[in-house]
Amino acid sequence: MATATDQLVGFGLVAFSLVLFVYYTLWIIVLPFIDSDHGIHQYFLPREYAVIIPVAAGLLLLLFIETKPVVYNSLTKEKQDSSKAHQVRDQSRS
Repeated sequence: MATATDQLVGFGLVAFSLVLFVYYTLWIIVLPFIDSDHGIHQYFLPREYAVIIPVAAGLLLLLFIETKPVVYNSLTKEKQDSSKAHQVRDQSRS
């Protein structure tokens, strides 16, 4: 069973995702059918950002996904090299 904190964080993530989905849907699908002089347009970014923001977020996600294994492998290799150096040093002392 999930703790209360886990449930609260999960609820927050779902609520944030829902708000973001509704905002983006209104921005891309509904807003083009509303007159450009209507006051609702002040709450939305220019339409160019509808493509720029998801592309930038996707590139950052791919960058994070691709660099995480490289960093992890380099740290693991350093740890293995360090333990081998300690083993050699310990063997030379005895």
